[in-house]
Amino acid sequence: MAQRFAELTFSPEVRSAQAHYGSSGVGDRLLAAVEAQARLGPDEAAFLAARDGFHLATVTATGWPYVQFRGGPPGFVRVLDEHTIAWADLRGNRQYITTGNLDPSGDARVAMIFMDLAQPSRIKVLGTARIVDAADDPEFARGLTAAGERGKVERVMLVTVEAFAWNCPQHITPRFTAEEVARSVRPLQDELAALRAENARLRAAS
Repeated sequence: MAQRFAELTFSPEVRSAQAHYGSSGVGDRLLAAVEAQARLGPDEAAFLAARDGFHLATVTATGWPYVQFRGGPPGFVRVLDEHTIAWADLRGNRQYITTGNLDPSGDARVAMIFMDLAQPSRIKVLGTARIVDAADDPEFARGLTAAGERGKVERVMLVTVEAFAWNCPQHITPRFTAEEVARSVRPLQDELAALRAENARLRAAS
């Protein structure tokens, strides 16, 4: 869906910047590419489902961009179908800036970046978002609440995906969660425990 992403983001000003910095050819290729996939596929669904957080950008009524981090247990972001992402939104600092930036009609434009820092990769997503209050559809909200969520679910965020693009991971610095580190060192810990046990048996035998 990179072609569609380019169509939405390569404004005349962006094309001018590309020309200035010598990358017009890159822009030309992306805009002319044959769209291989215009929907979220299995690779995208699996990637999003494995994330424990992402950055969400909205725009205020006064034109200011606003970026907020959304986090939760892996799986809290759901791909409902080939064009729809959703998650249960928990009560936070109660400023409601992101919530207030979203038009109830569902026409509010959003941008999201989902990153895998351990195995550097990321997806950029553009879409339109709407809110369903948990009080209006508690069953729907419960169905989207991931195991391990802590806090009060106030609403469900639904995003209709307009475009997405897998982004170059070149400048992503690898970082690991405590769970990822524990999973990686577990074989070493098991091996160390086995060696210690063997060493104790050899000492006892001698």
